[in-house]
Order: sequence, then structure tokens, then C-alpha cells
Amino acid sequence: MRLGRGRETFERAAEALRAWSMFDLGWVRLLPESAPVEVGITVCVMAWHLGFCSLNAARVVYLVDEDGPVRRYGFAYGTLPGHAESGEERFTVEWHREDESVHYDLFSFARGNGPLVKAGYPVRRRLQKRFAEGSKRAMVRAVCGKPEY
Repeated sequence: MRLGRGRETFERAAEALRAWSMFDLGWVRLLPESAPVEVGITVCVMAWHLGFCSLNAARVVYLVDEDGPVRRYGFAYGTLPGHAESGEERFTVEWHREDESVHYDLFSFARGNGPLVKAGYPVRRRLQKRFAEGSKRAMVRAVCGKPEY
């Protein structure tokens, strides 16, 4: 998702990741809200869906901080035992210096944990897509203050 252009936009986007702004969706909440983005930090994602609330724990497993023709910042977290899914999500922002563009990227791979979650694959995919789209909009709001489509 394109967030804009230039160094200032990249810096705002990196700060938005450090503040977990991609979780500012209304139906999702990160606990603790002020968790630092550092390897080993455990967070819980609380989500309201299908008439109930689920709580899923994850741990930051690595950071991304690369400088070159493309400047990248971000991190990934992996799910912990008891999470509805088994996998990893990576959140990054990139500043392509050649054309000054700044982008947000969410990459995820996961499979359902347990027979009930696996049986609910269509619902799980819908929730994943809802989160991905909402996460993009939340980053645009955090960085630009308005949607960019």
C-alpha cells in the first residue's frame, strides 16, 4: 500500500509501526498497548468477531532495519501456543529512494491450530482479509491523516 513520498513520510510510517498503529481498527486491540517493538516482546491481539472476543498471543521474533537504495523498517511476530493459528506476520515500511515512494507491506503465513479452526477456514480467511485491509487503512490514517486510494 502506497503511503506517500519522501523521508518524512517514511519516518512517520516507521513511528506508526513502533506505535502498533496497524492495529487501530476498532474491532482489534493490542495488549499491552504501549509494548515496545523489540525481539522477545510478547503481545496479545484481542479481536471481537462473530459475537465473541478472542485473545491470541504472539512474540516479536525479528526486526527489519535495512539501509540501501530501499530503506526498510519493520518487524515480525510469531504466534505462541494457544493462538488460533500457527504462523508469522511481518509488518514493514519501505522508502524507495529512486522514486521517493513509501509503501506499507503486511506479509503473513499461517495455518489453523486445531480441528475447529481448520474447519472454519472460509471464516478465518475472511477475518484475515478484513484485518489486512483494515491494517492498510489504519497505516494510511496514521501516516497521512486521511485515506489514500
